[in-house]
Amino acid sequence: MNPEPPLPDIAPLPPEPQTPVQPDAPPPESYPFWGYLDLLGFVLIALLGSVVESLLMAALITATHVKQIYVLMPAQVLLYGFLLATLALIFRRYYGRPFWHSLRWASAGVSGPFVATCGVLAAFAVMVGSVLMRTPDIDSPMKALLADPASVIMIAVVGTTLAPVCEEIVFRGFLQPLLVRSLGAAPGILLAAAAFGLMHLQEYGYSWRHALLITLAGVAFGWMRQRTGSTKAAALMHAAYNGVFFLLLAVQQAAVHGRWAQHGR
Repeated sequence: MNPEPPLPDIAPLPPEPQTPVQPDAPPPESYPFWGYLDLLGFVLIALLGSVVESLLMAALITATHVKQIYVLMPAQVLLYGFLLATLALIFRRYYGRPFWHSLRWASAGVSGPFVATCGVLAAFAVMVGSVLMRTPDIDSPMKALLADPASVIMIAVVGTTLAPVCEEIVFRGFLQPLLVRSLGAAPGILLAAAAFGLMHLQEYGYSWRHALLITLAGVAFGWMRQRTGSTKAAALMHAAYNGVFFLLLAVQQAAVHGRWAQHGR
């Protein structure tokens, strides 16, 4: 028998390239990244700060006998600073996040004049609503503070600069996104606005009509925040809204003082 011829050498096939296993991408982070425990802590600290502010104001006014406005305005500025510092501490301490960026303090996709015009229109809409609701002219702490030109100027400066910034950061920058994430856009905007109106209830002598009107203004600011994604835009709208009322109040007081001057001649 003839032996079988040897088989030719066959080179082994190269190993198939291994596709590297890609690690799973982390899921996108939800916004806002803070939660209701953070909100509860902030509210408790804010209430404590308000109580301390009231006690110190009462003691200082009693001891020095100065006008309330000269104590109220510096105390209000300090309280605003304390609240913003508290929020900044929460973001840095527990989340390692920047303050302004986290609260969406950024330019909006709309022009500043458009935002300011929306604030002016909201002010006139609230005035029309006040007439339709027959809102009474009551003696309230706010009315007492606005009794003289010096007080009007001081409150107008804070009310068109620092106050809109701080209030919008708290209500539309911090509170509203949390409520919108949980409940949806419309309920979230409405609940944040209701909290905004309740905060002003004491200033207007616990008048529910005044609180309702301020709540409606808060809905308008919340709409701006939701539409543009910018807390800064909501603050600008709020500042323009307040500016309309301070301007009308200044014109009214000028007319009253002018009549008094004419009668005094």
